[in-house]
Amino acid sequence: MNNPAQPVAIITGASSGIGEAAARVLGRAGYRVVLAARRLDRLEVLQGEIEAAGGKALPVETDVSNLESLKNLIKRTLEAYGRIDVLFNNAGFGRFKWLEELDPAKDIAGQIEVNLTGVIQLTSLVLPTMIQQKSGHIINMASMAGYVATPTYTVYAATKHGLRGFTDALRREVGIWGVRVSALYPGGVSTEFGSHTGAERKTGITTPKALLLTPEDVGNWVLRLAQNNRSRNVPLPWVSWLGIWLNRFFPGLNDWIIERTFTKPERGL
Repeated sequence: MNNPAQPVAIITGASSGIGEAAARVLGRAGYRVVLAARRLDRLEVLQGEIEAAGGKALPVETDVSNLESLKNLIKRTLEAYGRIDVLFNNAGFGRFKWLEELDPAKDIAGQIEVNLTGVIQLTSLVLPTMIQQKSGHIINMASMAGYVATPTYTVYAATKHGLRGFTDALRREVGIWGVRVSALYPGGVSTEFGSHTGAERKTGITTPKALLLTPEDVGNWVLRLAQNNRSRNVPLPWVSWLGIWLNRFFPGLNDWIIERTFTKPERGL
């Protein structure tokens, strides 16, 4: 079971989108993938497809906002495989409305519980195994909203900024044990999540197709990080660095652009 030649990767939010794509990519690359999500039926279908292609997969029904569910995920993984080499904290969701329109429990607390608290709790449960192994890679699914926050993304951006701080602090905390900590910061991704946010309908702004990533693009980056012996923060695509640079060195100009592009037209000002 405990075979370093067949590394083990836990993927949350594996039932669709980026998580599903990452599971397929890692499965083809020889990883034993643990598929975690609430929709067990979809995980079992994905398991069958991965194993039909010669890979190995373990579906585990998981609610990342429930601590006992996270403990069960780790227990099942270690019982099956005896080790954890990669944790891809991918599960997350967004509610894109003006702050005063968000439901305090479902929208505000819900995003924080799934996007940030669940990530921190699951990572804390994985760390003892990785520290004992003196190896492992934690890969967090962040967002460009973790660098450049825009209207209607208030709570979502707060969780992704928090995730960026968590990633940086943890990297400096566990690197001495051989544990790497990275994060991906994609802009627009064509996923089921993206199609249900309502963000584009709210703002009237769409991501140019030339800059729109596919789930497979991000999944390939997960594999690239997993196989790399370095911690990295990776904005995607590369042109995203322009937005980060503008936000850092010309924040007033960035505010002016965003207010006129996003806020004033929608507010009718």
